[in-house]
Amino acid sequence: MSPLPFSAPPSPQALGGLRVIELGQLIAGPFAGKTLADFGAEVIKIEPPPAEGSAGGDPLRQWRMLHNGTSVWWQVQSRNKHSVVLDLRTPEGRETAARLIDEADVVIENFKPGTMEKWGLGYDALSARNPGLIMLRISGYGQTGPYKDRPGFAVVGEAMGGMRYLNAEPGRIPVRAGVSLGDTLAALHGVIGILLALQARHATVTSEVPKGRGQVIDVALYEAVFNCMESLLPEYSAFGAVRQPAGSALPGIAPSNAYPCADGMVVIGGNGDSIFKRLMIAIGRDDLATDPELASNPGRVKRVAEIDATIGAWTGARAVSQVLDVLNAASVPVGRIYTAQDIAEDPHYRAREMIVPVTTHDGLTVEVPGIVPKLSGTPGAIQRRGPLLGEDTEAVLSRLKK
Repeated sequence: MSPLPFSAPPSPQALGGLRVIELGQLIAGPFAGKTLADFGAEVIKIEPPPAEGSAGGDPLRQWRMLHNGTSVWWQVQSRNKHSVVLDLRTPEGRETAARLIDEADVVIENFKPGTMEKWGLGYDALSARNPGLIMLRISGYGQTGPYKDRPGFAVVGEAMGGMRYLNAEPGRIPVRAGVSLGDTLAALHGVIGILLALQARHATVTSEVPKGRGQVIDVALYEAVFNCMESLLPEYSAFGAVRQPAGSALPGIAPSNAYPCADGMVVIGGNGDSIFKRLMIAIGRDDLATDPELASNPGRVKRVAEIDATIGAWTGARAVSQVLDVLNAASVPVGRIYTAQDIAEDPHYRAREMIVPVTTHDGLTVEVPGIVPKLSGTPGAIQRRGPLLGEDTEAVLSRLKK
């Protein structure tokens, strides 16, 4: 597959005509903007100018592995966006930002609560000028409550939301997932909020408010994490049970775990009643497949150590490829634990267009994740590489109404 030529998409896009002003930096706010841009929204990213000791722009430009001074991650997080440089610390920069927001549908910010108000860019001020404006506000703890003024990063949100405590081997120090899940979960909740607010705005269209009424979407990092914690709170509320770390297993659901092979590891989800029977037959343990106590999940949970040991003994004597062949043939959910190399070499990723080559401004070809989700009628598309700092300032500002 050759690198993308960054041409117009072949069909209409779901968010075509939507104008978004992105004021956030790093991960949560910009990931929300990236998701909207993938589906046709015009996302104008406002970045700070260079200053003494700083290259300027979103700090993510300088994060992790760099090519000619710019992170290759930038080609994922800021694709399809336009970069405009404004200094929001100055009255002129703030007024120009307000004028851009006057003509926008959505503004995204992930500053500490109160920052936008300090700049005169709070929702009350902006919506007085643009009643249809929708504002996504992502912060560590939300815009209200006793913790609202605390600084919050994804790592703290994951801890407070309950995820970090569970992400450990029993008795070991909890570890992080290796990526900023709290930021991404908050961004996706923010995108859901924007789409809900747009739908609600349609219902409030009047002659006085031709676009309808906008609203604020308040997303806290810890709440986005907490919203995905399944039975954690109900089990404590009902039974006083504090769920504990369980390593690679899924407590209370059996069998679901990672198992060693002769040349690696696999994960197996054999926790459906009929799936468990097929799994046991496939590994030659018909006796367990027909054991009445193991016919449903509660019985299997009681004997999970025995089941895991049985599966582990079978996988440990075989190569990963053998385990995959046998269990896939038996319709048992199984998979190898992928590295970046495994992903890059996997034909299914390629067939689903989940690995897409793009070319940076200086000619480097980089493979980036494709578009998710996949829409049949109005699909997303990668139309622009990640912009240079301030690349679109003149073009965007020249469109402002005088």
